[in-house]
Amino acid sequence: MKYILWLLKAAIFFTLFAFALNNQHDATVNFFFGTYWRAPLVLVVLVAFAGGLVVGALGMLPGWWKHRSNASSQAPVESSPVPTAVAAPPAAAAATPPTDLPAVRQHGL
Repeated sequence: MKYILWLLKAAIFFTLFAFALNNQHDATVNFFFGTYWRAPLVLVVLVAFAGGLVVGALGMLPGWWKHRSNASSQAPVESSPVPTAVAAPPAAAAATPPTDLPAVRQHGL
């Protein structure tokens, strides 16, 4: 299994390396007010990819901070030993829906 993963990583690397070698031509990115940037196409693609990663990570930060602050403000749950003499019937336990699960936050624009 280790060798298969190594071969997969090598195939991905050589595919990306061949992509970079085939796209060394200059590309022009036009900005506002007549400004432009000339660079190899592979560098333009790399910068666009890195910019997308940064924007995606920054978009995730508010939700991450909210969940982190909610988790830190809750008191830790203490586990109490369950008595072995009293056991609930399995049908009653399966019929009640779990209420201790967190609510799902709806995402959208």
